[in-house]
Amino acid sequence: MWTFDIYTPFIVPAAALLGLLFGSFLNVVIHRIPIMMERDWTLFAKEHLGLKPSAKEQQPFNLMKPDSHCPECGEKIKARHNIPVISYLLLGGKCSLCRTHISLRYPLVELLTAAAFAVVAWQYGASWITLGGWVFTAFLIALAFIDADTHYLPDSLTLPLVWLGLLFNFADGMVALQSAVLGAVCGYACLWLLCAAYRLLTGQTGMGNGDFKLLAALGAWLGVGVLPVLVFAASLIGIMGAVLTKTAKGQAFAFGPSLALAGWIIFIAYEPLQQLTDWWLNASGL
Repeated sequence: MWTFDIYTPFIVPAAALLGLLFGSFLNVVIHRIPIMMERDWTLFAKEHLGLKPSAKEQQPFNLMKPDSHCPECGEKIKARHNIPVISYLLLGGKCSLCRTHISLRYPLVELLTAAAFAVVAWQYGASWITLGGWVFTAFLIALAFIDADTHYLPDSLTLPLVWLGLLFNFADGMVALQSAVLGAVCGYACLWLLCAAYRLLTGQTGMGNGDFKLLAALGAWLGVGVLPVLVFAASLIGIMGAVLTKTAKGQAFAFGPSLALAGWIIFIAYEPLQQLTDWWLNASGL
């Protein structure tokens, strides 16, 4: 593990500030990636049907273009109105021009990212693990909110997260590279097999392919050994979430946020979890 102890006293507040900035960008990612996906599907369908895209569909739309603007009046958001959390408070949660209400979720995502980055820094100090943990955290927050909103877990996020996890552990990260590779393979395979068995027995699809890829990514970051605990924890979180949100029987429920939260908690508590596992194995004589 690469450590830089001289910077440790300063890293937690710096991490919180960095998290606020990243949280502002994650709001863009969460909002725009599902729209980008749907636009791509529409353009693909129209191309194969020989239909001409509309002028609006031909305009560039990505994480950079168009500039951030009010969805109601189209007013471009000025730099001074784009300061994380502070601008929201100063504007009273409303557009500076038309005074349309701005969702409270924007500052909450920024604060959540800041808090999560600070916790990672507090747990691992000034180290390579912390740098990787910030990347891991940012991806999980984006995926959790996108899935909660749309039931999408975009390949443009899950697949890079798999490769980043393997590179992270190749560079002396959380676990041995062999465990990371097995974690990615087994993470995908276990949910795929579970879903295939459910489909065979009931004729229904119980889970989307995005969940397989997300668990593969978590396995690539955390290793194969934690997968049983991770799936169990995610299932408990999912059940509690379904109860709290009063999800009806048969109603679709996003499992991605549960996987993301369970994976992040295990990342933070990885060393205590390992110690507890070793103690249990020794106590049981295994």
